[in-house]
Amino acid sequence: MTPNRRGRPREQGIDAAVRAAVNELLEEVGYQRCTVDAIAARAGVGKAALYRRWKSKAELVFAAVVHDDAIAAPHDTGTLRGDVASVLADIQSALDGPQVRNALPGLLADLRAEDGPTARLGELFLIRERAYLAEVLDRAIARGELARRPEVPVVHAMLLGSVFAWLHLLREAVPPGGLADALAPGLYGAIIELGR
Repeated sequence: MTPNRRGRPREQGIDAAVRAAVNELLEEVGYQRCTVDAIAARAGVGKAALYRRWKSKAELVFAAVVHDDAIAAPHDTGTLRGDVASVLADIQSALDGPQVRNALPGLLADLRAEDGPTARLGELFLIRERAYLAEVLDRAIARGELARRPEVPVVHAMLLGSVFAWLHLLREAVPPGGLADALAPGLYGAIIELGR
């Protein structure tokens, strides 16, 4: 899925430099001391270039360490069970890493502290994540696996929440087959039930 953009196209070199700067700074100084000024200096760009792309530090860090505003179309495995496992693997990949662990406490605190970044993150990221899931569910309907589309926010919460809780709250070791193998059967069953 490619978002509609207006104006001049982004320079990919800047995005890559900013992503690298954010990841380095999170590792070196943590989220709180990873400022927009420090990111701009490390990336070799002006602050104005950052604020043209991202409206807040929270948005910038989320885009750098979790995923940006362009999410590739979900892989079609041919079955809802396989698609659920694939989505879970994608979520695990996005949320499992040292930069995410370094950023998450401060990022969540910033999002809770003010409405602006939360609303903007919803516009940029949650809408795209839910469109990604809607595509998975619609394919399952077309294949006859679901009678109707379950509420996408419910499915989103189930899949994202399960992986997030495992990685960042429960702090359990990831099973040898990954979270997709461990979580997909139960979550697949729940989605089938919701889609009756």
